[in-house]
Amino acid sequence: MSKSYEVQGVLHSIGDTTEYGSNGFTKREFVVKLSGEDENPRYPNYVAMELIKDNCAMMDNYSVGDEIQALFNLSGRLWAGNGQGEKCFTSLQAWRISSPSGSSHPSTQEPAPSYNSGDSSMPPAPPNDDNYDDIPF
Repeated sequence: MSKSYEVQGVLHSIGDTTEYGSNGFTKREFVVKLSGEDENPRYPNYVAMELIKDNCAMMDNYSVGDEIQALFNLSGRLWAGNGQGEKCFTSLQAWRISSPSGSSHPSTQEPAPSYNSGDSSMPPAPPNDDNYDDIPF
């Protein structure tokens, strides 16, 4: 089972849901300015996170400036192309968004994803589509 992490902060920006490839894979990015006892307001930390597939709709109930808690998994992959050598991309894939008081908006009551593809420590692989490329450039 993959370990989940949690952050708390203020929504700095919310992107639109974007579809990639011809198979309907969707992703929505958002940025959280971290808050809490361990954060130094003189040197704020901004963290880019993403929602994928059906979870993209979770952000519909929130606005820039809202305080949130996000539960997420780390996801990473290697990519090599165009003769430029290998690069490692790391994503913070949120699967639950709630207010800091612990109450969630109704659409955010998603269970933690379960990975049952042999190696339970790895998130599901991207769709197997020759035209699929989640690299944004």
